[in-house]
Amino acid sequence: MNDAETPKPGDAAEAPGARTAANPAGVDPRLLEILVCPLTKTTLRYDRERNELVSLAAHLAYPIRDGIPIMLPEEARRIDE
Repeated sequence: MNDAETPKPGDAAEAPGARTAANPAGVDPRLLEILVCPLTKTTLRYDRERNELVSLAAHLAYPIRDGIPIMLPEEARRIDE
């Protein structure tokens, strides 16, 4: 990799929400802090393994697709936790 290909501070690869090894979904951590379940208005837990936002109160797991949380109950997976 030459200097032209090396990411620099401020490049998109290092911007909040950028896809990295630590954040493969590319979801902005600030966004995860403010999102709540649309049904119960309770906080959500991020399931990194399944790439979902989990509402324990609603027993739903909202998918994250291409770094975008899909906050539609009809798109959520029902969970039995």
